Amino acid sequence: MSDMKSLSGKIEKWLKAKAGAAGAKGAVLGLSGGIDSAVVAAIAKKVFGKNALAIIMPCHSSDVDIKDARSVARALKIKAREIDLTKIFDVMVKVFGTGKIDPRKKDMALSNLKPRLRMMTLYYFANKNNYLVLGTGNKSELTMGYFTKYGDGGVDLLPIGSFLKRQVRGLAFELKIPEKIIFKPPTAGLWKGQTDEGEMGITYSELDAIIHGLERKNTKGFNKKLVNKVKMQYTKTKHKRMMPEVFEL
Repeated sequence: MSDMKSLSGKIEKWLKAKAGAAGAKGAVLGLSGGIDSAVVAAIAKKVFGKNALAIIMPCHSSDVDIKDARSVARALKIKAREIDLTKIFDVMVKVFGTGKIDPRKKDMALSNLKPRLRMMTLYYFANKNNYLVLGTGNKSELTMGYFTKYGDGGVDLLPIGSFLKRQVRGLAFELKIPEKIIFKPPTAGLWKGQTDEGEMGITYSELDAIIHGLERKNTKGFNKKLVNKVKMQYTKTKHKRMMPEVFEL
C-alpha cells in the first residue's frame, strides 16, 4: 500500500500543477456510485478542498447507484450537488421521435445521450466556477475504448487514466473508499442489468493481464481470442482517444 500512497501523492501534485497552469480554482467531476469516480473524488477533495465539486446526475438511474453516490459524497465530505437529468433526457428522446424508452433494452444511440448530457452539465459548472473537469476513466477502459466519445470521454484531465482497474482498487483501499463501493460490480448504468464486463465480453482481471502482457510483448499462455479482441478494440477505437483529425492542404 505504500506504493499506492506514493502514487496518490504524485497524482495530487500533478493535479495541482495542471490547475495552476490553467489558472483554474478547482475541479468538478461526476459521481456515479462506482469505484473510479469515488477514487477521483477522494483525490480531488485532498487537492482542492472546498473547491472540489462532485455532481450526482441521475438519468433513469438505479436507486442503488444514486444511494451509493450520496454515501460516497458523505464519506469523503466533498461538496456535492444532485442534478436530475431524467426529464431533459425524456424531452430529447421525444423530440428525436425515437419512440418509447425501454430501460431493459440495449440502445446505444439512446444510452450514449446520458453521458453526453452529464458532460454538458459538468462543463456548465466548470465554466461557472473556473474549474477543470476531471474524468474518471481508467487505463483498462481507455484501452478498450469503453467510454462515450464527447460523453464521459469529454474531460480536461484523466487522473487515473494510467491505472489498470486492479491498480484503481489499490488506490481505493489507500484512500479508504467504502469497501461496498470497491467490490461493487462495475457498471456504466446505461440500461437495466448492464455491467462493464458483460458489455466488453471480458473480465477486468483478464483485460488487465492482457494489457500488461501486450505492453511487455509477452502474451504467452493467454487466450488468443481475448488477446485479439483487446488488440482489435484498441485499434478500432483509436479515434476516441484522439482530437479530431484535420485534413491538411
